[in-house]
Amino acid sequence: MPKTKAKTPAPLEPADRSQPGKGDKLPKADRPVKADKLAKSDKSDKSDKSDKPSGKSPGGMSKADYLAELEPLQLALNNLARWLQHTGRRLVVVVEGRDTAGKGGTISAIAQTLNPRQCHVVALGKPSDRERGQWYFQRYVPHLPASGEIALFDRSWYNRAGVERVMGYCTESEAAQFLKQAPVFEQLLVDDGVLLLKYWLTVDQAEQEQRIVERLQDPLKRWKLSPVDLEARSRYADYGRMRDLMLQATHTPHAPWTLVNFNDQRRGRLALIRHLLAHVPDTQIPPEPMPLPPLGHAPLTESLKRPFKPI
Repeated sequence: MPKTKAKTPAPLEPADRSQPGKGDKLPKADRPVKADKLAKSDKSDKSDKSDKPSGKSPGGMSKADYLAELEPLQLALNNLARWLQHTGRRLVVVVEGRDTAGKGGTISAIAQTLNPRQCHVVALGKPSDRERGQWYFQRYVPHLPASGEIALFDRSWYNRAGVERVMGYCTESEAAQFLKQAPVFEQLLVDDGVLLLKYWLTVDQAEQEQRIVERLQDPLKRWKLSPVDLEARSRYADYGRMRDLMLQATHTPHAPWTLVNFNDQRRGRLALIRHLLAHVPDTQIPPEPMPLPPLGHAPLTESLKRPFKPI
């Protein structure tokens, strides 16, 4: 079995700096070298005014360019999925970030071409009364992957360090306890052989405001907004401070954070997927051959008895 690379704390800086965020800054102490050298600068990407992403700043990556770069990455993700099945390894990807940053779209891009029986998206709602009486991490444990599986967490146990703490849904004592326990919980996962990758998506408030307006005006995206999201608009700085405390406490050698610039969501998705692929074992597992013999007779047609008739 190929050995995974020894992990050191990943730099707390966006993996793609082609459009560095100015409003979503990190503390000076947490700005080492660039996290992902494999995330291309995308300077060669030409903006397509006829296909400008809604809610994007001028110069946003065109859909055609995005899809052209996404296709080989999705092929690599399928190879990764075969490797996981072949070796029995487990992969957990935690996607956190500000409201409207693009967590759901990123997870959809990863999972789009993967077997849904192998790749599971975990997006839990607010805890029930019973879950509130459990150990905090307990509700997440049943969603961890089994042998050969992938779990993509659209928000995760880090709710406690972010929205719960900012909005007052937990006490300061509970938040402090979480920050102590999270590195221990993640160490247990890694020690058991889980491949754990954690991402925080950054977005400036001006861009965030554009996306909120878009969601309010688009009936197909209206479900993405909640009263909590609207209230969070006035707490942008508070979320930044809580994020910094979270990074300081949970950015560890065994489970480092990687921050990704999502002011352009398409470039952000590509950078994140490139980083993910670069930080798992690069082992080619060819698909198992599946012989396809001749059918042996003329193709049959559907034959239904009354009153059944296809619509």
